[in-house]
Amino acid sequence: MFSYLKGNIAGAYKLNTKTILVLEVNQIAYEIQVLARLLGGLPASGEPMQIWTELQIKDDRLVLFGFASMAERDLFRQLVSVSGVGPQLALALLDGLGLQDLVQAIVSSNTRLLSRTPGVGTKTAERVALELKTKLAEWRSQSGLTTVPDAAPIGTVQEDVEMTLLALGYSSSEIMQALRAVGQQTALAKTANAEEWIRQAIAWLSQ
Repeated sequence: MFSYLKGNIAGAYKLNTKTILVLEVNQIAYEIQVLARLLGGLPASGEPMQIWTELQIKDDRLVLFGFASMAERDLFRQLVSVSGVGPQLALALLDGLGLQDLVQAIVSSNTRLLSRTPGVGTKTAERVALELKTKLAEWRSQSGLTTVPDAAPIGTVQEDVEMTLLALGYSSSEIMQALRAVGQQTALAKTANAEEWIRQAIAWLSQ
């Protein structure tokens, strides 16, 4: 229903364990549940802000969830599609690990890291890793990331790097350019460390 809302910050407050942002859009104040970590980077009250949103219906009540980026919002949607993962648990995963570390944990099936989030048991972590890694792999295939650029990581490392960058919101062409560019580094070309490839690729893409 809503892709994003753009307006002025009217305030923010805690409601039990929830973090609520009040955003005024065309003289209408929307209460949006956001990640607690979002508060640290908020502009001052009255300043404009854009929030990517997801509308959910709970007990006949409309609840708006808000995110700093489209990639965060899209991963939230993927998380709540997993059996046993509701909106609050999905927010806890995003808030506790952050977007990049969460995606990397899913891609690498790091269930130990996923289960560190309160409320996420071993079985839930395994379901999240299994179901979403499959979806991210399909996403990678549909994005056309099948050609290996010069000096790219090899095998499963390349797949992990590409799926993580896709989930972070980068396009297939951006990913190919980044891997080609950072792969020219001699030290990086010799490593099979997916996290280092991702870190270097993001640094290049952020220039």
